[in-house]
Amino acid sequence: MFDIGRSLILFGVFLALIGGLIMLFAKVPGIGKLPGDVLIQRKNFTFYFPWVTCLLISLVLSLLFWFIKK
Repeated sequence: MFDIGRSLILFGVFLALIGGLIMLFAKVPGIGKLPGDVLIQRKNFTFYFPWVTCLLISLVLSLLFWFIKK
């Protein structure tokens, strides 16, 4: 049971860090509203997928981890 408790605490800390990053990115102008991000609005429906933003974040994280690895 001790290992399960430790895993749940680590998972909670991980989720809190992800939540903090999401809140931080919400304050950065332009993130999530780049050209190429998909936004479909209908009468009672809104679909938003930040396609280009996801690619940009993926590229930045890949380069960061590549530099850390070297």
